[in-house]
Amino acid sequence: MKYRKLGKTGLEVSALSFGASSLGSVFRETDDGESIRTVHAALDAGINLIDVSPYYGLKKAETVLGNALKQVSRDRYYLSTKAGRYGADEFDFRSGTIIASVEESLRRLHTDYLDILFLHDIEFVEPALIYEEAIPALKRLKEEGKIRHTGICGLPLSLFEEFLPHAEIDAIISYCHYSLNDTSLESLLPLIEEKKIGLVNASPLSMGLLGTRGTPDWHPASREVKEACRQAAEYCEAQGEDIARLAVQFSTMNERIPTTLVSTANPSNIAKNAMWVDEPINAQLLEEVREILKPILNQTWDSGIPLYNKR
Repeated sequence: MKYRKLGKTGLEVSALSFGASSLGSVFRETDDGESIRTVHAALDAGINLIDVSPYYGLKKAETVLGNALKQVSRDRYYLSTKAGRYGADEFDFRSGTIIASVEESLRRLHTDYLDILFLHDIEFVEPALIYEEAIPALKRLKEEGKIRHTGICGLPLSLFEEFLPHAEIDAIISYCHYSLNDTSLESLLPLIEEKKIGLVNASPLSMGLLGTRGTPDWHPASREVKEACRQAAEYCEAQGEDIARLAVQFSTMNERIPTTLVSTANPSNIAKNAMWVDEPINAQLLEEVREILKPILNQTWDSGIPLYNKR
C-alpha cells in the first residue's frame, strides 16, 4: 500500500481509504459480523483512514464501525466522521447541534477524539449558516481536543471555490470528480495545493455508474452518462477485465490525489481493492476506456441550492 501526506494535517494516509457507508446497509442489507470482518480486512490490507457519518444508515454505520474498532488499537487508524446531515432531507448546521452530534458519534465509535470532522454536504444550505454557526463549532471542538482537524464535503466543486479561500479548513472530501468518467477535480488542485488542504477523493466508481449491473434507479446522472459508463464497463468485461479494478487504479495512481475512498461490506472485496492499488494498470485498456467515455467526460449533476449549480 502506498501512503501520502494529507495536506497540512500531516497525516500519512493510505492511497486507498475505507468508506464505512456500506456498513449502514445503505446499498444492500448487510450482516454486522461480515461488516466487522470487512473493517478488520481493510486494516490488515494496509488501509489506515476510515470515514463514516451518522447519516449512513441512520447511525447504523457508526454503530457497526464502533463495534469493529473496539477490537483494534487506536494507533492503527485515522478516523473521520461528519456532522450536519442526518437524513435524506434533514440538515442542521447550527453550532449546538454539531457539538452534540460529535459527542454522540464519539460514543458510538468508542473513541475520545476524531482525526477529522467533516461538515456533511454543505451545498444544501446557505453559506452564511456555515460561516456563522458550523465553522465556529469546528474551531471550538478542535480547541477542546475532540477533533484534530476540520473539513467540509459536498458534490459541487464550486462549493470548495467558495469556502477554501475564506474559511479555516484542513481537509475536504470531494466525490465523483476524479474517476474514469470525470476528472474535473483537477481544476481545483492548484487551489487545494496552495492552501495545503488535505484532499480525500471519494467514489472511484461514480456511485455505481462504472459497472455492468446497471446504475441504481436513484442515481442522478443523465441517461447519456449512464449509457456511456455501461458501455465502458461491458467493454472491459469483453476483454476479460473488471472496470472496478481499472477505476480504483486510475484514481489512486495520481500522486496529487492523496487518498481515494471506497465502500464495501465484503471482506474479500476490500482486500481485492487494496491489492489492485499495488498492481500495474493496463495502460492500453485505460486509453480505450477513456475514449469510450470521452463524449460524457466531466458531465455531472446538480446537488444542493442553485448557488452551487451554475454551469
